[in-house]
Amino acid sequence: MSLIYSKLTAVLNKITYEFRRSFIFTTIFSILTFIEKQWVNSYFKSFYPSENFLDFLNKNKIIRNYLFSPLIILFVFAIFLILSLNRLTDSLIMTLIIAFVFFFVGAVVLPRFFIRNSSKKPALSFNAKDMYSIGFCLIILSIVFFFISIASVGGIPLLKPSIRYLLKPAFTMPVFLIIPGICIVGSVYLQYYKENKISRSQIRFRLLVLILISGALLLGLGYRTPLLAALLIMIIMGYYGKVLSPWEVVIGALIGVGAIIGIGYFRSVSEYTITATSPFYALQSRADFTLHVLDLLNYISGDFGLTKGSLLASSIPGSELGPRMMIGKLISWRTEVTVTPTLIGQMVVDFGRVGVAVEMCILGFILGIGFKIMRMTDNYFYIGLYSLLLTYSILGVETGILDIQVLGYFAIAILVYAIYIVKNIKNEEKI
Repeated sequence: MSLIYSKLTAVLNKITYEFRRSFIFTTIFSILTFIEKQWVNSYFKSFYPSENFLDFLNKNKIIRNYLFSPLIILFVFAIFLILSLNRLTDSLIMTLIIAFVFFFVGAVVLPRFFIRNSSKKPALSFNAKDMYSIGFCLIILSIVFFFISIASVGGIPLLKPSIRYLLKPAFTMPVFLIIPGICIVGSVYLQYYKENKISRSQIRFRLLVLILISGALLLGLGYRTPLLAALLIMIIMGYYGKVLSPWEVVIGALIGVGAIIGIGYFRSVSEYTITATSPFYALQSRADFTLHVLDLLNYISGDFGLTKGSLLASSIPGSELGPRMMIGKLISWRTEVTVTPTLIGQMVVDFGRVGVAVEMCILGFILGIGFKIMRMTDNYFYIGLYSLLLTYSILGVETGILDIQVLGYFAIAILVYAIYIVKNIKNEEKI
């Protein structure tokens, strides 16, 4: 494994070196460096509130340290349930209680038995230069496939919404690699900031640039959820990397929620899909619809499930139907329509309530272990990895964790955390 890693990073380091010394990238980085200097030395920065603004938020222990703990998944899920316009059935309530309890056990209880060493030195560490090369190459790859995607449909989907449905998954999926790409590059910048190689103003500017780059590509293709993922990852990394103040995160989250409500409302009104005057109605109706789908899935799946893993396996490219299309087929809707089943939808369909208990416990354990390692080591790599996993878990509350690339991120995390736990146990035995 280490030999493969060494060979791969050697190749990617070479590619990164060649790209960065090319004329076009030398020009781009020169321009960005100039803008960064203007940003850092800008007079208008003095008008921005200080770090101690709304100090009562900064002093709150939960907001200061645990705002993005794994339990935020339960909080977001609870808010999603509250938004529903109709009462949940008793059967679904029981399934949700099982999901919440076992997630809590996995996230809070089980990690205590696997990692006890409180050493700041990571049991498994990664070279920042290697990580930067990986992230940089992912960004380049996503940019290349962005242009291939728009060339294949003859335009930019943001400007021509009708051609978005002509996009080919084989071309668009690599574009989504920009999300882990900016996550890895951003986490390396956290390490540079920690080592005092760059200032707080510089890293804030660079994270903003990464958001703008990813936003331009993802919004250009007409995708909103991946755009939210990119923004949320940067916020979580900035929060735990001490780049953003707690008050900035809280206010930013409120603005973000307000924007989602506003955009959803005005889009629905313009498309005549709702006539209600409440801006919250679009959000409530969406939550109600998704929970109605979950209720149907819960009804037909019982305690032991229906598809025995076939739904999750349908995430693999080349499957006849994708997982969300299979959901549509299961509830007797049109198979060409994708239906979001919530975070536990796949679990209940594949293996019923037993599957919900096991898979929610595993998900909680992955996030719980990641959170504990990140807090214990304060290492840039583990901050980035945890931010990536938590982001897709939060967004998965509605959509489910069903995309092959997201499942790939979790698979990599499981491997990394497993190696970390084994090395940590060995280190404890030596002491």
